[in-house]
Amino acid sequence: MWKSFSTPGQGIMAIDESNATCGKYLASIGLENEEANRKAYQTLLVAAPGKKMVDVLIEQNIVPGIKVDKGLVPLAGSNDNSWCQGLDDLASRFAAYYQQGSFTGLLL
Repeated sequence: MWKSFSTPGQGIMAIDESNATCGKYLASIGLENEEANRKAYQTLLVAAPGKKMVDVLIEQNIVPGIKVDKGLVPLAGSNDNSWCQGLDDLASRFAAYYQQGSFTGLLL
Protein backbone atom coordinates (compact mmCIF):
# COMPACT_ATOMS: atom_id res chain seq x y z
CA MET A 1 0.00 0.00 0.00
CA TRP A 2 2.87 2.42 0.60
CA LYS A 3 3.52 2.68 -3.14
CA SER A 4 0.04 4.14 -3.56
CA PHE A 5 1.16 7.39 -1.93
CA SER A 6 3.61 8.06 -4.74
CA THR A 7 1.58 6.75 -7.68
CA PRO A 8 0.66 9.47 -10.21
CA GLY A 9 -2.97 10.50 -9.80
CA GLN A 10 -3.12 9.27 -6.21
CA GLY A 11 -2.85 11.22 -3.00
CA ILE A 12 -4.18 11.84 0.46
CA MET A 13 -7.76 12.93 1.14
CA ALA A 14 -8.27 14.31 4.62
CA ILE A 15 -11.64 13.59 6.17
CA ASP A 16 -10.50 14.03 9.75
CA GLU A 17 -11.79 17.55 10.26
CA SER A 18 -12.19 18.71 13.83
CA ASN A 19 -15.70 18.66 15.24
CA ALA A 20 -15.81 22.45 14.91
CA THR A 21 -14.79 22.40 11.24
CA CYS A 22 -17.21 19.61 10.38
CA GLY A 23 -19.88 21.58 12.24
CA LYS A 24 -19.39 24.45 9.80
CA TYR A 25 -20.10 22.11 6.88
CA LEU A 26 -23.17 20.74 8.62
CA ALA A 27 -24.46 24.20 9.56
CA SER A 28 -24.24 25.25 5.92
CA ILE A 29 -26.90 22.65 5.11
CA GLY A 30 -28.99 23.22 8.23
CA LEU A 31 -27.81 20.28 10.34
CA GLU A 32 -26.75 20.24 13.98
CA ASN A 33 -23.12 19.57 14.87
CA GLU A 34 -23.63 16.25 16.63
CA GLU A 35 -21.77 12.95 16.41
CA ALA A 36 -24.43 11.16 14.36
CA ASN A 37 -24.41 13.89 11.70
CA ARG A 38 -20.60 14.05 11.57
CA LYS A 39 -20.43 10.27 11.11
CA ALA A 40 -23.10 10.39 8.39
CA TYR A 41 -21.11 13.08 6.56
CA GLN A 42 -17.93 10.99 6.60
CA THR A 43 -19.81 7.85 5.64
CA LEU A 44 -21.28 9.56 2.58
CA LEU A 45 -17.75 10.15 1.33
CA VAL A 46 -16.53 6.56 1.39
CA ALA A 47 -18.89 3.92 2.75
CA ALA A 48 -21.32 1.27 1.66
CA PRO A 49 -24.34 0.23 3.74
CA GLY A 50 -23.57 -2.34 6.43
CA LYS A 51 -19.78 -2.01 6.24
CA LYS A 52 -17.28 -0.32 8.51
CA MET A 53 -15.73 2.76 6.98
CA VAL A 54 -12.19 1.40 7.44
CA ASP A 55 -13.09 -1.81 5.55
CA VAL A 56 -14.59 0.12 2.62
CA LEU A 57 -11.44 2.23 2.36
CA ILE A 58 -9.11 -0.77 2.43
CA GLU A 59 -11.20 -2.58 -0.22
CA GLN A 60 -10.65 0.44 -2.48
CA ASN A 61 -6.88 0.38 -1.82
CA ILE A 62 -7.18 3.54 0.25
CA VAL A 63 -4.89 3.58 3.27
CA PRO A 64 -6.90 4.97 6.17
CA GLY A 65 -5.05 7.41 8.38
CA ILE A 66 -5.94 8.83 11.74
CA LYS A 67 -4.92 12.12 13.31
CA VAL A 68 -3.80 10.85 16.69
CA ASP A 69 -2.96 13.93 18.72
CA LYS A 70 -5.52 15.04 21.28
CA GLY A 71 -5.43 18.74 20.52
CA LEU A 72 -3.23 21.63 21.55
CA VAL A 73 -2.75 23.09 25.00
CA PRO A 74 -0.66 26.10 26.07
CA LEU A 75 2.99 25.27 26.73
CA ALA A 76 3.78 26.25 30.30
CA GLY A 77 6.43 28.92 30.68
CA SER A 78 6.24 30.07 27.07
CA ASN A 79 4.75 33.04 25.30
CA ASP A 80 1.78 31.83 23.27
CA ASN A 81 3.35 28.51 22.27
CA SER A 82 1.33 25.31 22.17
CA TRP A 83 2.05 21.65 22.64
CA CYS A 84 -0.02 18.66 21.55
CA GLN A 85 -1.60 16.32 24.03
CA GLY A 86 -1.65 12.55 23.71
CA LEU A 87 2.01 11.58 23.73
CA ASP A 88 1.67 9.67 27.02
CA ASP A 89 -0.47 6.88 25.53
CA LEU A 90 0.55 7.24 21.89
CA ALA A 91 2.26 3.84 21.56
CA SER A 92 -0.80 1.90 22.74
CA ARG A 93 -3.12 3.91 20.49
CA PHE A 94 -0.82 3.35 17.49
CA ALA A 95 -0.91 -0.40 18.13
CA ALA A 96 -4.71 -0.43 18.37
CA TYR A 97 -5.17 1.63 15.20
CA TYR A 98 -2.68 -0.54 13.30
CA GLN A 99 -4.59 -3.67 14.32
CA GLN A 100 -7.72 -2.04 12.86
CA GLY A 101 -5.93 -1.56 9.53
CA SER A 102 -5.10 2.12 9.76
CA PHE A 103 -1.92 3.94 8.98
CA THR A 104 -1.61 6.59 11.66
CA GLY A 105 0.15 9.91 11.57
CA LEU A 106 0.85 12.38 14.32
CA LEU A 107 0.24 15.93 13.20
CA LEU A 108 2.15 18.41 15.29
